[in-house]
Amino acid sequence: MENKFSPQIQIEINDIINEIQKWKKFFDSKTEFYYDGWAIFLREKNLYPRTITIFKSYERNTYSIKSFEVHLKNYNKEEYKELYSVENIKDKTELVQQLKDLIYGKDLLEDASKIYKKTFL
Repeated sequence: MENKFSPQIQIEINDIINEIQKWKKFFDSKTEFYYDGWAIFLREKNLYPRTITIFKSYERNTYSIKSFEVHLKNYNKEEYKELYSVENIKDKTELVQQLKDLIYGKDLLEDASKIYKKTFL
């Protein structure tokens, strides 16, 4: 199992962060390391933000992406509703494509279509 200080992991994370820089006007990003993997969190800079989480385990060679809608409960506590999830993304090219689809609203469109009984698709 590689750790967070591994040069390969640092290069991989830096490559992904460089790809994300295109959208830095729209998202704040934060990277966190855990015992079993690492995550990059993107939070939209608007009144009703979404959060997109990219996660990769140290043991598996695949990525996962989840998109959440953020709500305020009682004006002080944030609650999250999962909008979209993609597991077993095999490489960085596919990861960037999935991320691009999410940033341009794939998750919001699918959530709206569930609410309105697939009227939009």
